[in-house]
Amino acid sequence: MEGYKKEFVDFMLDSNVLKFGDFTLKSGRKSPFFMNAGLYVTGTQLMKLGEYYAQAIHNTYGDDFDILFGPAYKGIPIGVATTIAYSKLYGKDVKYCSNRKEEKDHGDAGILLGSPIKDGDRIVVIEDVTTSGKSMEETIPIVKAQGDVTIVGLMVSLNRCERGKGEKSALDEIKDLYGFDTAAIVSMNEVVDYLVEKRYIDDELKSRIDAYYDEYGVK
Repeated sequence: MEGYKKEFVDFMLDSNVLKFGDFTLKSGRKSPFFMNAGLYVTGTQLMKLGEYYAQAIHNTYGDDFDILFGPAYKGIPIGVATTIAYSKLYGKDVKYCSNRKEEKDHGDAGILLGSPIKDGDRIVVIEDVTTSGKSMEETIPIVKAQGDVTIVGLMVSLNRCERGKGEKSALDEIKDLYGFDTAAIVSMNEVVDYLVEKRYIDDELKSRIDAYYDEYGVK
């Protein structure tokens, strides 16, 4: 696993964003781990988060894109932080765009914040984590409605490596449904392997994680 991925795992733990314990997910699943990107709240945390996203996007999709689209609400600060980091790290001045939950009918009117989207734009969608793909059902039609654009891919921070609505992972389901690539800064498989190696995860927790994936993991 690349060095920046190991640093990102430590960063999630230090920021209290990735936790281990007993959690009930929105899906109703009982999970031994939970990730909440809403807990990145300081300037330093957001600066680092943007840099990790920028590295992952650069390594996965290259530089041939124009706009980072961060769906409301958590995608907005992530998108802004990543555009800043991309300029700093790679010297490419990409634009940010997000949607509003409710369309504004006065002043800066419309459904979008940030850069307008126009024909020919190449877009990377950026999110915190995807478990069911529901957010993409709302996001992709908004993006596609703006013009003849190309969605290069989706980048999330953590691939939970569990089934979405069917037998495939949520990221693979999104790829199959919409036809663009999907990726994560790090996968939960990589997280577990690294933290077992560090002895952060003990045998009891590892057995609970294994049991969870026996039930909900991607075959």
